[in-house]
Amino acid sequence: MTGIDALLANPPAWKSRRIGLVTNHAACTADFRPSREALLAEGFHITRLFSPEHGLETTGEDGKEMPDGTDRLTGLPVTSLYGGKLAPDPHDLADIDVVLFDIPDIGCRFYTYLWTLTHVMEACAARGKHLVIADRPNPLSGVMALAEGPGLDERHCSSFIGRWNIPVRHSCTFGELAGYFQSTYILKNTLQLDVIPCKNWQRTMFFPDWSPSFVPTSPAIPCFASALLYPGLGLLEATNISEGRGTATPFRVAGAPWMDGPRVAALVNDLRPDGVYARPVHFVPVAGKYQGQKCSGVMLHVSDRAVFRPVKLGWLLIRLIHQIHPGDFAWAPYPTFVNPGGARHLDLLTGLKNAESLVADGSIGEIVEYTGPGDWTARIEPYLLY
Repeated sequence: MTGIDALLANPPAWKSRRIGLVTNHAACTADFRPSREALLAEGFHITRLFSPEHGLETTGEDGKEMPDGTDRLTGLPVTSLYGGKLAPDPHDLADIDVVLFDIPDIGCRFYTYLWTLTHVMEACAARGKHLVIADRPNPLSGVMALAEGPGLDERHCSSFIGRWNIPVRHSCTFGELAGYFQSTYILKNTLQLDVIPCKNWQRTMFFPDWSPSFVPTSPAIPCFASALLYPGLGLLEATNISEGRGTATPFRVAGAPWMDGPRVAALVNDLRPDGVYARPVHFVPVAGKYQGQKCSGVMLHVSDRAVFRPVKLGWLLIRLIHQIHPGDFAWAPYPTFVNPGGARHLDLLTGLKNAESLVADGSIGEIVEYTGPGDWTARIEPYLLY
């Protein structure tokens, strides 16, 4: 039972107060009803909606500015937190008593919904607003042994795809991270924070263990397999290798017109990375890199999610492709609304200054040095809820 289902089953005293709901269309109840619709049906007094990157409908293009609007489902006004501002302003919060946050995550530091949460936390602290987080399980499990770094260099690499120092794969829920952020980055006595925990979730569970169907969280995360591979194949955004955007299998394939897909697949499999197999494929993106061009590449199939390490795989792929195709491989900018020039994208993804040389150069064995989670388990342990 997710936090939103627990909230609906046991309505709080504040349900009749003026509520601002931070949400999107991926936020559903157990029976796949949009959270905002279910809350209104149960008498929750929602007066305004706030939406993150990709907009309320979760259909906005990656990195594209999203406008304010009106929700076609509920008729409520929608304030974009990925447009003119990244946090609610004093005017937005003036006629709100409680801010309720319900957005599904995919367990990766550079997925922006987490950082929208931090901006909302800071805004609520500054304006004295009660913040309630309806918690949801981490689809990549909560197994701390599967957390992967690097950590984030806040001095040189803080951005909207990673503001604070946590691993790339953090193995936590938003409720747990909020407790840690409140204690570490926000004066605790300035924010009234409550977390409605999930019920019956165990940290060893992955998404397929608790739900029969994955609701797409954004255009390029249409299924659980994409979410599971995203912490690794997301690094390809900073290269001239297609990460599968514009195909039916985003973040499950890697390729380019110049790539020798069969050779890359064979080399990956020879190294026997934990829990994953590479298969040579061809694909033609209809959008994104190499639009309309035939790409040779690999498709990644996770055979054992309990041991699979996506970040390690992402580094491995880049390092192998760089070694095989030194004349064709190149780093590339990745322009977005929050980084218009797209500069230093790999630094911002990995959290490491001068990351290009670290990722591409050196031996395969050195990858483990950079993808370890550091002291994360010790830092987060006091804030774990499950």
